[in-house]
Amino acid sequence: MTGATPAPRQWQDEAKAGPGGAMTDEVGVITGPLTLRTTEQDGGLVRFDIQYTDADEWYTLTGGPLPHHGDPAGLHAAALAAVRAGGGAQAPGTGPA
Repeated sequence: MTGATPAPRQWQDEAKAGPGGAMTDEVGVITGPLTLRTTEQDGGLVRFDIQYTDADEWYTLTGGPLPHHGDPAGLHAAALAAVRAGGGAQAPGTGPA
């Protein structure tokens, strides 16, 4: 008998978006108090979802999913820093130069 598949690891934090907000695939830039959720997926990837804090709907942070190279928590921290910096923040390493 096999055990149940463990739930994917997740990291979630609130952040106030910096000037220019965060870029989403679905609705473009969102601003203000946001919540970022990073979820580890099969195949060594992480997915970044973002919402207006306390809203029901989640959006995809543009640029994900990304390979985490063994450090999904580090990618969450980098994405969170990018959101706080603003400028149309995208997944780490995928935004405009």
